[in-house]
Amino acid sequence: MAAGAMDAAAGAAAGTATAIEDLPADVLALVLRRLDGASLATVGCACSGLRDLAADPGTWRLLCLAVWPSVRDVPLCAGEGHRALFADAFPFPAAPVPAAAPRPLPARLISAVDLHHGGACILSRVVETDASSDWFLGSPFRVDALVQEGFSAPSAFAPADLALSWILVDPATGRALNASSRRPVSVDRKWLTGDTVARFAVALGGGVALEAAVVCDERYGHVREVSLCAEDGDGGGVSGRDALAAVAAAMAGARRGSRGAEGEARLRYEEFVRGKRARKEWKARREGMLDLCCSGVGAAAFLGFLVMLTLR
Repeated sequence: MAAGAMDAAAGAAAGTATAIEDLPADVLALVLRRLDGASLATVGCACSGLRDLAADPGTWRLLCLAVWPSVRDVPLCAGEGHRALFADAFPFPAAPVPAAAPRPLPARLISAVDLHHGGACILSRVVETDASSDWFLGSPFRVDALVQEGFSAPSAFAPADLALSWILVDPATGRALNASSRRPVSVDRKWLTGDTVARFAVALGGGVALEAAVVCDERYGHVREVSLCAEDGDGGGVSGRDALAAVAAAMAGARRGSRGAEGEARLRYEEFVRGKRARKEWKARREGMLDLCCSGVGAAAFLGFLVMLTLR
């Protein structure tokens, strides 16, 4: 054994050690397909041989399908395809930089929606939306991935354990956007109906946030509704035109792909919620002061009327 170790050491010293590039390409390809997206992109920067293997479209397609099963039915633009989709959709959007000129609005939106519970995919659906109609542009922004029909989860159900992926794709440009936090930002109970609403949200900047809601009955594990809306800093709905403008800016903007990006996205949304709460409280105080002033003016007018009647 000692002699064998000495021979191996001598071979290594003589420069005969096996490098990773010496492995067969098909073996390396199998290894790379076990990596996540960030690791695969990093490996591609090591050398030209690994760069070619890491750019394999089949590898990126399998990676995207493992994360988002619904993208199997999403048409992608020619070019980098699934690699560009992953680079756009996996990181969370950063605060967009104001553009010098307004960006063109998407005429169509494709939503790739995947809902997981306990690591199992319980909903995978693609929804195409005509975003050019006057009705859509003038109405509050809303896209429904599940409504009315509903479905029941196959196992024990807890809304807090849900994980949602909602990817918005502009088929004209091929750009994509992660429109949902992966974990719920809040889980609320509707006491009137008994339904539970798990909310997944991402703040896009410019006072607009996208909020996906999963309405379910946790007693029976029945999911009733999955939808995506947009709200402004005052808690009101955002029109389709304004929401599309925010989405287009986020698609063209930077991404938060560093470690802890999900935490940063959550902090941005919590800051958005705090600002919304502060504005709501300020409006309530202002309305209270206006009500008090109106009441005072009314009381003074009534007293003046009584005094006038008394002196007559």
